[in-house]
Amino acid sequence: MFTRFFDRVAFMTLSLFIAFFIFLTFPVFAASANDEAADTSKVTLVFDHVLPNVPGKSIKGLLVEYAPSGSTPPHTHPASAFVYATVLEGAIRSKVNDNPEQVYHAGENFFELPGAHHLKSINASDTQPMRMLAVFVVDTNEEILTRLDR
Repeated sequence: MFTRFFDRVAFMTLSLFIAFFIFLTFPVFAASANDEAADTSKVTLVFDHVLPNVPGKSIKGLLVEYAPSGSTPPHTHPASAFVYATVLEGAIRSKVNDNPEQVYHAGENFFELPGAHHLKSINASDTQPMRMLAVFVVDTNEEILTRLDR
């Protein structure tokens, strides 16, 4: 009788251990399967000013931060937006329209013309964070500056 009881306890303990292990590792597998599909960026509006000499236009600055391996899914910006970005820390792997994929490092810049389709925007490092300042010249009434592909 005690043997049967201990067998059941051992089986239940093993089952709970396996279930707990699967529960803990499942989010890791799910995230790695969809790295580019999930928006893992942190975006902070750091300035927004009307351009007094260009009626209807504003300049808006966004601090974009990616954790190691972080990314933003494919996206566009408003048709009125000209975007100029400077990498402040780390490196970003970027692909815009049909242009070749490029890696930009801290201190380097790139731009996106109005109507551009940003196909890849990924932290180039698995161990270091990436930060960049994205400056938009855009219609003043634009509030949504990034539209993810659906």
